Amino acid sequence: MEKIDERIPGVELPLMSVSQTRGVIRRSELTDAPQRAESLDNYKVCRANDLVFNKMSIRSGAMGVAAEDGLVTYHYEVMRPRQGTDPHFVAYLMKSSWFTAELIKRERGIGAGDQANVRTTEVPFSVLKTIDAYIPDRAEQRAIADYLDRETVRVDTLIEEQQRLIEMLHERKAAVMAMATASGEPVALRRVVTRIRQGWSPNCDSAAVNGVTEWGVLKVGCSNSGRFDPTQSKRLPDETTPRSEFVVEPGEIVMSRANTKELVGASAVVDRAYPRLMLSDLNYGLTVSSGVDPEFVSYALRSGHARYQISLASKGTSPTMQKISQRDIRNLILQFPPLDEQRRIVADLDDQTAKINSLIAETERFIQLAREHRSALITAAVTGQIDVREVA
Repeated sequence: MEKIDERIPGVELPLMSVSQTRGVIRRSELTDAPQRAESLDNYKVCRANDLVFNKMSIRSGAMGVAAEDGLVTYHYEVMRPRQGTDPHFVAYLMKSSWFTAELIKRERGIGAGDQANVRTTEVPFSVLKTIDAYIPDRAEQRAIADYLDRETVRVDTLIEEQQRLIEMLHERKAAVMAMATASGEPVALRRVVTRIRQGWSPNCDSAAVNGVTEWGVLKVGCSNSGRFDPTQSKRLPDETTPRSEFVVEPGEIVMSRANTKELVGASAVVDRAYPRLMLSDLNYGLTVSSGVDPEFVSYALRSGHARYQISLASKGTSPTMQKISQRDIRNLILQFPPLDEQRRIVADLDDQTAKINSLIAETERFIQLAREHRSALITAAVTGQIDVREVA
């Protein structure tokens, strides 16, 4: 392969993107958001059959072969196959675990990407060209690529079906919560919430804490799943004095104050005492009156009716960072049956959602195994462990 860096100011070609699953496709097929750059004059030209990859995401398989001429940003590297080389074979070779292992060996000097605490940097062509790989003749390259095209499509189709199943299970869970929390007197949340407090966000270490023996600060994602997750936390440095007034309390509803459109306002109930775990600036802590079950409130806040209100109330210039105010939270309208009925509903929802969550987890494990099989299949084929003529 040879590196290509062709730029033609004023040329009219479609803007391309690289997808991990779909390869090189028109950007318009992925998003209708306007392009960030005012001018495309400095963009690289890729030609049909060029191999294009994202230098920042090469280890996650963000690469593919262009089906048409187009333009790509400077984050992308463009390579053109030399005579006798099939670009589709090379793309599969670069997606293999063998190739990733070779990259890791060479990343010591360019970002130490095998270390979990170091962000992987760009992988330049100067590093790629130092990797020696066995390249069979073009006919065998083409046969291997054709074989992998067929087999990976089967795996990808199976994964897509399982992903659709997960979507339906999430929809089912939402419907169950909506039906269960749709009876009783409509009440503004301000009538049952006795306190809303906001936390504190000092500089912390990335390591999670248990919140019992070590001081830590919650991350915004601690309530994303609907179940309080204390491992979504960061360790408070020894030199920073903890603030006990922000420690979470059993029965308190932790809600995300700022998050994506889908997750802002996500809530969960603190299940037990965590004497050294504090709310962050991105969390609210809600305390409700004795006549209300906090678990029922948390379920109701995750229902479609409440999510619609939260969506309308949240504000932000970007869909990736929306915020909701304490006033808007207090103005949310939920329906409250008698306390005994609330507790019965919570017990029933605990049972139903646990079953649905179990199915979701099982499906996610299946998807992970399918992805591992796909990766192993690609590696075996491009390294000669499979004779594709025998399995064709």
